[in-house]
Amino acid sequence: MEPVVERLLKEVRARWIELALSMLSLAVFVAAWWTLHWYFEVQGSIYAEYVPSPGSVWDALWGLIDKADPYVGVYILDHVASSLERIALGFVLALALAIPAGLLMGRLRRPHAIGRPIVEVFRPIPPLAWIPIFLIIFGVFIGPVAIVFLGIFFPVLFNVMLGARSVDPTLVDAARTMGASRLALFEKVVFPYTIPYLMTGIKVGLGIGWMCIVAAEMVAAEGGGIGYFILAMAEFSAYEEMYAGMVIIGVLSALTTGVAGLIEGFVYKRMGMD
Repeated sequence: MEPVVERLLKEVRARWIELALSMLSLAVFVAAWWTLHWYFEVQGSIYAEYVPSPGSVWDALWGLIDKADPYVGVYILDHVASSLERIALGFVLALALAIPAGLLMGRLRRPHAIGRPIVEVFRPIPPLAWIPIFLIIFGVFIGPVAIVFLGIFFPVLFNVMLGARSVDPTLVDAARTMGASRLALFEKVVFPYTIPYLMTGIKVGLGIGWMCIVAAEMVAAEGGGIGYFILAMAEFSAYEEMYAGMVIIGVLSALTTGVAGLIEGFVYKRMGMD
């Protein structure tokens, strides 16, 4: 019993240390931000307006939550909802295509031979380069969704491919010896083996997806969303609100990645990989 209690205490202690270090790094960042604003203010520099204090940004953030902004006249939660909807659609579409494509290209020669040239041509093109043409073709709502799709698709595809290629040949041979069909082999052996790689691709893709959605919404000037809000606030010289929008993006990205991490931990426990 004592070893179990001791192990739990060590785990709790380690979690508290990690939390303390995270809070310390955040405090250092805020202190550096405040110091920069204070320096500009003391020097009488115009940059003090462009780099507002953390306190004023915090006040602006809370002010946006309970009332519409005075410049665009839209509640910030409506912008958040628009961005989340686009991220969710792009994410689902990316997973629906990247997972089966990655499994097939990672395990079978013909799908790999067919897909590799296309992937190698389009992979180096930054998703943001597609913004103008996608907005023209798909409009201000679906266009950003397509950009998010591209941002998430390739990290997931390549990680799933890597996982599928890394499957232990002994497991594959054992499954075939037991009479497993090709479909059963993918379902019972290959896909479970690729889950850690898949989760890595998802977490990387979500970060890229948030960068893509902000940039796409800035270009789609009438489509709403956090990116549109940040650009609008900059044009009205409402820098506190602009920085508040940037903070919201960071928080949303961290939350979505955190949820992916929780799902990852749950799946690992269910599969006995904890």
